[in-house]
Order: sequence, then structure tokens, then C-alpha cells
Amino acid sequence: MADNHAFDIVSEINSAEMHNAVVQAQHEIAVRYDFKGTRASIEYNKKDNNLTLLADHKGQLDTVIQVLKEKMAKRGVAVNALKRGKLEEATHDSVREILTLHTGIETDDAKKLVKQIKQIGIKVQAQIMDSKVRVTGKKIDELQSVIAYLKENGPEYPLQYVNFT
Repeated sequence: MADNHAFDIVSEINSAEMHNAVVQAQHEIAVRYDFKGTRASIEYNKKDNNLTLLADHKGQLDTVIQVLKEKMAKRGVAVNALKRGKLEEATHDSVREILTLHTGIETDDAKKLVKQIKQIGIKVQAQIMDSKVRVTGKKIDELQSVIAYLKENGPEYPLQYVNFT
């Protein structure tokens, strides 16, 4: 039996499931009656990890985002991984918005997580490693307490707890 147990806190999305959610949303937009003859569309750029949404007006854009969120939820992709950009005027009286997908834990957020974990008062150590935070402790129950605390009080973007040993 190991002396110390550990897990990593990461923030990532399943890109295959995200792709499937986008394809399903694109299909629904193509066949829905209220989108017939409009410029409503979704483009997914896997390399840059963002989505470009196009619509005739702001109301329609909000509907496109709602369709996308429904498909993401059905595929098990965290909806709060979407970060909305600013609304832009596009060609032919249409609007565009670029949504980015949150992946990785930035250094400032990692420092906040480590500080939060220390404030809990549980005997565990947290350290920043690239875009993740590793938490180690002697008892599995203490690590599970940290996970439960972060699920309640963590950041607004999704966190996953992996490599539990």
C-alpha cells in the first residue's frame, strides 16, 4: 500500500464529443423551420479550440447558442467550458460571435486553487504542474474532501479529477 495518495486537477474537454455535438447542432440548424433561408451556422476550429457562430440577428444567434449547448449537454461536454466572445457585425447585416473552449488551468487560477486547498485546513499538499494542479495526501478520505470542496467552490469552468492513486 502506498504512503501517499494523489490526484491531478485538470480542465479539459473531450474533443471528439465536442465535434459530435457541433455536428448535431449544425444538422438541427440545417433542418429547423425557423432557420430556413437564414445565415445561421456554426464552425468548429479544433486547432484554435474555438467556435464561430453566424446568424442574421442577435436573437437568432442566442437560439443557435442554445441549440449548441443542448447538444453539448446531451454528449456529456461541460456547457460551462464555453467562453462567449463579443458580438461583431458581419457582412450582409448578419452578426458573428466567436466562442472559445476553456482548456487547461492558467497559472493565476492554479495559484487560487492551491490557496483555496490550503484554506480548507486538510492535511494535503497542492502543487502546480504545467496546466494542472497535483494534490497529494496520506488519506484517500482527505483527497475526496478536497474534491467535494472544489466541486462546490471551484471556478466557473469545469474541472476534472484524474490519475487518482
